[in-house]
Amino acid sequence: MTAIDQGDAPKTNHSGSPCTSMPTVRLNDGNRIPQVGLGLLRIDDEDTSQVVTSALELGYRHLDGAAGYQNEGGLGRALASTGYDRGYKRRDLWVTTKLRDSEQGYESALRAFDRQQSLLGLDYVDMYMIHWPTPFNWRANQVWKAFDQLRAEGRVRSLGVCNFLPEHLERLHAETGEWPAVNQIELHPSWQQRELVDFCKGVGIAVEAYSPMARGADLEAGGGLIEKLARRHGVSPAQVILRWHVENGTIIIPKSVHASRQAENLDLFCFSLSPDEHQALTALDSDTRAGHDPLSFSYA
Repeated sequence: MTAIDQGDAPKTNHSGSPCTSMPTVRLNDGNRIPQVGLGLLRIDDEDTSQVVTSALELGYRHLDGAAGYQNEGGLGRALASTGYDRGYKRRDLWVTTKLRDSEQGYESALRAFDRQQSLLGLDYVDMYMIHWPTPFNWRANQVWKAFDQLRAEGRVRSLGVCNFLPEHLERLHAETGEWPAVNQIELHPSWQQRELVDFCKGVGIAVEAYSPMARGADLEAGGGLIEKLARRHGVSPAQVILRWHVENGTIIIPKSVHASRQAENLDLFCFSLSPDEHQALTALDSDTRAGHDPLSFSYA
């Protein structure tokens, strides 16, 4: 079972009301990751610094990037200008980045990380991830060897994967003897991937959801159900969905470039869903994904 611990920020919501502090999820390597972070997909490099600076000011302490997003430079500039690239501020921050699929391999992954680390301007990253399993050109075992070396050198703290299905996780484990700390997957009420989630939980891999609202599509799911629950709790439909994820113990990385929505996406700890309300969202599961198929897709 995923272990949830209470962290240190934020202590209030964006309106100043007292709330439960931000939970952290304890990973299988002993590290703790803030349960709610900011995703940086599809943000132009020149805009990323402002977006990240806003998020840090609001209390985000978990930032999720990738080489494929082509904005690591903007992220690095934001961290440097706010002081989160060093000292006590750096220790309170979780930064994730991901390897380009085109750079999978042992030597190529090491070279890629050198470039990414320079762009980020950090002595270490908290988690380095394989972005897609690319089973049609499997190199995850070679990448993992490079990742393990980076971890031994203190340049990476936790090792993760994205979009890995049970068969990919089992193959990686058979070849390396290790389970990833996190599997970041598409996950939202209408695409719950229950078999994959159960597998991950069974072997101690934390589940992290990208597209936690199906790129906005799930806001309309349930024929008005989510809107009804939002009115009942005095929150937004997005908050209802994100709260459902939080109650499932899932790490989430909703994306927004707007400060007001960033604050809203962080403000999930002043209300809770009843068991019946939670189950109503769980019942929205379907066979429709919003993103790509891990068996055939490669990113960057």
